[in-house]
Amino acid sequence: MAQAKIQAKMNEATKSKFSRTMSMADRSGRLLESLDQLEIRVEALRETATLMEQERESILEMLQSLQNGQEMRSISDGEREELSLTSNRLLGRTLCVEVSVGVIRNSEQDDALRQATSMIDEIVKKLLEDTGSNRQRLMALHAACVTEAPPVAIDQKFQAIVISCALEDQKKIKRRLETLIRNVFNAENTIKLMDNQKLDQANGAH
Repeated sequence: MAQAKIQAKMNEATKSKFSRTMSMADRSGRLLESLDQLEIRVEALRETATLMEQERESILEMLQSLQNGQEMRSISDGEREELSLTSNRLLGRTLCVEVSVGVIRNSEQDDALRQATSMIDEIVKKLLEDTGSNRQRLMALHAACVTEAPPVAIDQKFQAIVISCALEDQKKIKRRLETLIRNVFNAENTIKLMDNQKLDQANGAH
């Protein structure tokens, strides 16, 4: 009889232990499932914020291009003043929108980003001195960021640095170079148009 009671208690203890183990496994599974769902939402959040960041950059670029464009110079002073006030208001409202997606980097990626940024900044400072050659340098840096065969020579040193950057930083570097190249081309076209206008005016004077 005593032996039967002992055996029954052992069976209950084993059953209880087994139930607790299953319960812990269930809880762990539910927690893991919750984390998986949260990971999906985190990535969606980062993607949405990145798109918003790009949209902000695009709007700022378009507003600045409009302000400095040839069309703004070809209208009357009164119209130009009114349009400038509107574009400045939109520029201010856009700048008030702050969107930033941080990038987790190791020390090597941090150093690579600093080097890449320094190389671009150096060219930007020299753009006014010699637009043509520095535009070519920008295009060589951009060629180092694309996968398809570029139409210009690749800056091998810059390519090695960019490859060492975090993936998100690589995308941002490429976008910055694309924006700079577009701005340089737009500025050159504006200068050509203004120069042609002066020639036309000079010819008309004769």
